[in-house]
Amino acid sequence: MRKFFTSESVTEGHPDKICDQISDAILDEMLRQDPMSRVACETCCTTGMVMVMGEVTTKAYVDIQGIVRKTVKEIGYDRAKYGFDADTCAVISSIHEQSPDIALGVDNSAEAKSGESEQENGAGDQGLMFGYACNETKELMPLPISLAHKLAIRLSKVRKDGKMAYLRPDGKTQVTVEYEDDKPIRVDAIVVSSQHSPDVSLSMIRNDVIENVIKPIIPAEMIDENTKIFVNPTGRFVVGGPNGDTGLTGRKIIVDTYGGYSRHGGGAFSGKDPTKVDRSASYAARYVAKNIVASGVAEKCEVQIAYAIGVAKPVSVLVDTFGTAKVDEQKIAEFVNKNVDLRPSAIIEKFGLRRPIYRQLASYGHVGREDLDIPWEKTDLAEKIKAELL
Repeated sequence: MRKFFTSESVTEGHPDKICDQISDAILDEMLRQDPMSRVACETCCTTGMVMVMGEVTTKAYVDIQGIVRKTVKEIGYDRAKYGFDADTCAVISSIHEQSPDIALGVDNSAEAKSGESEQENGAGDQGLMFGYACNETKELMPLPISLAHKLAIRLSKVRKDGKMAYLRPDGKTQVTVEYEDDKPIRVDAIVVSSQHSPDVSLSMIRNDVIENVIKPIIPAEMIDENTKIFVNPTGRFVVGGPNGDTGLTGRKIIVDTYGGYSRHGGGAFSGKDPTKVDRSASYAARYVAKNIVASGVAEKCEVQIAYAIGVAKPVSVLVDTFGTAKVDEQKIAEFVNKNVDLRPSAIIEKFGLRRPIYRQLASYGHVGREDLDIPWEKTDLAEKIKAELL
C-alpha cells in the first residue's frame, strides 16, 4: 500500500515563532534568577509592536523590554527595511500574578491533602499529552518533519552566514514523503518559501535554494525525476514577518512536535514553566516512546499521559505501538507504570526542567533535537526495556 504524508516547519523569523522565542526567553530569565518561578507567558506581535501577557509568580526581576528587543534582534529583524525592527518596535507588557487557586493545586496535590502520599507538586492543569517515536530516522522521528526542520534550519543558516544574504528571517518549508508498506521510499514534493529583498529575481532565489538548501539536506537517493520542487510559489515574498502577519505564542504546536504524524493533546509549550504538564509531560511522553523504539521492542510508539489539576499521578497512561510491538502491549504499559515516575515533580527532577533551557527549543522543534543536549532525547532506558521485555 502506498500513501503520502506531508509535514511543515517554519524558520525562527516566522511571526508565531518570534512570539514563542520571546515567551521562552522571558521564562529562561525568570528561571535563571528564581528556579521556582511559575510562569505562563504569551506574546503577540504585529507591525511595529510586541505585546507580552501572562501570569507569573517569581522573585526574579526581568527587563521585559530588553529581552524582547534582544530576542528580535538575534532572530534578524534589526533594520526598518525588513518591516520590523528590534530597536524601534513598541513593547507592551501586561503581566500579573498567577491565580492563587491554580497555585494552590500545584503546591499541594490532591493526594497530599487526602493523606494518600507525601506532599508533592500536583499537575498545573488537567489535560492530555502525547509523545511519539518511530524508526524512520536516526533521531527516531518521522521523516517528513525531520526533513522539514532541517530545511528550515539550513534556510536560516545560509541567510546568517551570507551565502544567501538577500534572504530575510521569515520562511517556511514543507516536505511530502511517499510511503510503501509504511516505509518511506522517496520524497514526492518539497516547498520552500523565504522572505527576500525586493531586488532579487525569483529565478535566482530558486536556483540558490535548490543548490544551497535542498541538495545539502535531502538525500539524493530520495529525490527522483518526479519529485516536485516549489520555491516561493507565489512568485514574491518581500513583505513578511510581523509586518506581513500577526504572530502569537503557541500557534505552531504541530511544528513543535511531530508534524501531524502523531496525535497532539492540544497544549502549547512555549512560555510555560515545567509545572505545566502541557510542557513537562509531553517531554516525558517523548522520552518513554523513544526508549521503547530504541530498545527494539516496537518500530513505532505513541504514549498518551493524562492528568487532573492538582493531582500528581496521571489519571491514565496509554502505550500504542500500532501493531509493531514484539511483545504484548500490556507488558510494555506495565513496564512504563512500574519504572517511569510520571508525577510532575519527578519529571521536573529527572530532566532538570527548572533550568533556563527553553529559548533554544522555541524554533525547529522541541523533540528529536539531537543537535541539543536535552535529557528527554536520551535513550538510557532502552537497555532495561530490552532486557526485561525481549
